[in-house]
Amino acid sequence: MKAGTRRGRGAPSTILAPRTALARAMAAFALVALTALPAEASAASGRLPAGLPDLPVLNDGVLHDVRSGLALRGYDPIAYRLEGHAVAGDRAYEIVHDGAVWRFVSAANRDAFRDAPEIYAPAFSGYDAAAVADGRAVEIDPREFAIVGSRLFLFRTAENRQRFLADAQLRNRADGRWSSVAQSLVR
Repeated sequence: MKAGTRRGRGAPSTILAPRTALARAMAAFALVALTALPAEASAASGRLPAGLPDLPVLNDGVLHDVRSGLALRGYDPIAYRLEGHAVAGDRAYEIVHDGAVWRFVSAANRDAFRDAPEIYAPAFSGYDAAAVADGRAVEIDPREFAIVGSRLFLFRTAENRQRFLADAQLRNRADGRWSSVAQSLVR
């Protein structure tokens, strides 16, 4: 199966055959490791030579597992809305978006996300919404979630979820603090 790209309203997303994303990443790292960069070129620009893909960075855009590259630990972000609970996605329906691999339970869910990721992606790039309100970026348990209005919020614990839902001021505070929390992430 070939990879294809399609541009929606958000950043371009790539649909990949299973294992293709990992194979591409491994090939890119091997190419970088085997390529000797001239000292003056790398020192002057701080970047890789033209034609090589950018190296991944931690927390690039969306919270994801740095070993697997999976956003939401492989759970389908659309299934939260359709099923009312967290549902693990299938590796047959993967898409790479915003530096992470997203999995879905169906091609229809994958395509909906590809066309409108800003609608389906979790708020605060997938970090615990209650912790963001406190000014911190904290990893989540993808089974702890809430949909408020049209936004998907994720949490580390059930207590954080309950606290966030009980206090509308926390939602406002999280929205206000997200830009400073996002800037504090390792890049």
